[in-house]
Amino acid sequence: MKDVKIVDVNPQNVEKETLFCIKDVMKPGFQCKKEWFNERYAEGLRMNILKDQDGKMIGFIEYIPIEEAWRPIDGIDLLFIHCMYIYPNKNKNLGNGSQLIKIVENTAREQGKSGICTVASKGSWMADKRIFEKNGFTLADHKGRFDLLFKSFNKKAIPPSFIDWTAKQANYTGWNLLYADQCPWHEKAVNALQEVAAEY
Repeated sequence: MKDVKIVDVNPQNVEKETLFCIKDVMKPGFQCKKEWFNERYAEGLRMNILKDQDGKMIGFIEYIPIEEAWRPIDGIDLLFIHCMYIYPNKNKNLGNGSQLIKIVENTAREQGKSGICTVASKGSWMADKRIFEKNGFTLADHKGRFDLLFKSFNKKAIPPSFIDWTAKQANYTGWNLLYADQCPWHEKAVNALQEVAAEY
């Protein structure tokens, strides 16, 4: 692994540093994500961007106290990794992902947390569980194609669990799409789905 720089993204520098997965600050997706990020920052959300020796972004990680996590999970006294991404592929398998995970682990220890956790899947837009298993995570819960992974720091750590998100499906009829501004690509995907639906 070559020399890298870690940047802490915050509401004051988010326009300059961007949000990694969307860099064009003029895109609607960026503005929605920025507003979401700024609001969540007060709840403990943090983002770190990894840059190479030339200053090019090669990865990022986003994490938050589990009590504030935007996932159907239940837990206490943990930091939860929302999202992690290394790009392009030439930067993968070089220890960059592990370095990002280490940032979260160090932060959690500094905050006196009992551990860290995340959701992994082989599906699109999610990290594979192997990177977390390599860093000492174990399976805490499983639902469908999703694995809830957990790394404890002490014996008082309580493993997190999934909330049954299917229980609320009875509240909806027909075809519904629920999404948040957490991912800047949601808006693009929703518009594409609407166009295809209208076409057919």
